[in-house]
Formats: sequence, structure tokens, C-alpha cells
Amino acid sequence: MSAYPPGPTAHDSALTLEAGQAAKVTRPTARFMLSHPAHLIALGFGSGLSPVGPGTVGTLYAWLSYLVISMWVRPETWLWLIVGGFVLGLWACARTAHDMGVFDHGSMVWDEIVAFWLVMAFVMPTGFWGQLAAFLWFRLFDIVKPAPIGHLDRTLKGPGLRGGFGVMFDDIMAAFYTLLVFALWRSL
Repeated sequence: MSAYPPGPTAHDSALTLEAGQAAKVTRPTARFMLSHPAHLIALGFGSGLSPVGPGTVGTLYAWLSYLVISMWVRPETWLWLIVGGFVLGLWACARTAHDMGVFDHGSMVWDEIVAFWLVMAFVMPTGFWGQLAAFLWFRLFDIVKPAPIGHLDRTLKGPGLRGGFGVMFDDIMAAFYTLLVFALWRSL
């Protein structure tokens, strides 16, 4: 069976195939994305294929999809969608990481999507400028990864569902930091 070999960094570990060949997807394509439902989900329905800033594009997709889906669901339904999306992301990100041969490839943006849905669920209702502020704060925390996000990002990566949890959880922490900023701002 395929296994991840130990390496200096989780992001650069290649997948070893049964035949002894190393396979590592450095830039996924639409063909790869459409080859399995987990890939489609993990790559954010194509938003993760952006050659520039896939995490930012994935977050923009999350923002737009939140606004569109909100036209048909009640606000309290969002928490169920987020929990379901998180659980689905465990599987999709673990499977996609395995198939790509990289623990947390930048094109896997389902974690940003679910985490930003969480942010939007708690900051809404707010206007465009409040939503933009939420977007910018979330991206800042996701990119900079202040403690303990950076530590979690480094230590929770790996094969299987544990790795899928690591991919998903550091973005949930970035969402928590964003919501903390909004709570402090609204309390002033």
C-alpha cells in the first residue's frame, strides 16, 4: 500500500507507490480535480486551481458561496453546514493529500471555505465593509499563522484522517482569531 516516507518537511514529502516510483502533484489540473469527488471538494470546486493566491481565491469563493447559499437557508442552518463541511473536509483533504503526495498542498482550499463560512455565520448580518474586514482579518491570520496556529499547522500534518484534521483545524483557529477581533471591536 502507498505510504508517506519520512522527510524534512511535511509539505515536500513525496508519496511512494507500490512500483517504487515517486509521484508528487506540484500543480493540480482540472483533470486531476475531476478524477475523484474528494479532489473536487478539497480543491474548492476549482477555486484552488488558481495559479496566484489559491487560498485567497478559495476564501473569495467561500464569501460568494455563503451569500448565495444564504438566500435559501436560514442562518441557524449554517452551523450544521459548517460541521458537515468540516467532517467532509477531513475525508476530502486526506484523500486528496494522499493522491497528490503532499500533506497540505496550497491548492486544497476546502479548509479556507469552511472556516470562512464560520466567520460569516457569526459576523452576519453586516454590510460590505464589515464582510471585507472579516475577509482581510481571516486572510491575515491564515497567512501569518500566529501562535498556536503555526504550531498546529506544523504538527498536525500527516497521512490519513489525522492529516485531514490538521489541514482543516488550523483554518478553524484562524476563523476563531478573526471572530475574536470582531468581538473586541463590537464591544468597544
